Amino acid sequence: MKVRVRYFASIREAVGQAGESVETAAASVGSLRDELIARGGAHAESLARGKAVRVALDQLMADESQPLREDCEVAFFPPVTGG
Repeated sequence: MKVRVRYFASIREAVGQAGESVETAAASVGSLRDELIARGGAHAESLARGKAVRVALDQLMADESQPLREDCEVAFFPPVTGG
């Protein structure tokens, strides 16, 4: 299935792009993250397990168990801090 992936803040800077269309066999957000990590390089570093990464599915905060569907949008971003 095809999904849209968007990257924000430091993750966008690390992977060098704001988004991409991905053909995936992943059934869940977490499986998609694992596929992206498997690419190696900047994807592996910025999305690594153990790193704090937030995710949204179709612009709603989600956890990694959420199922994917055709043409959905998955966004990855670091936790936001501020004051």
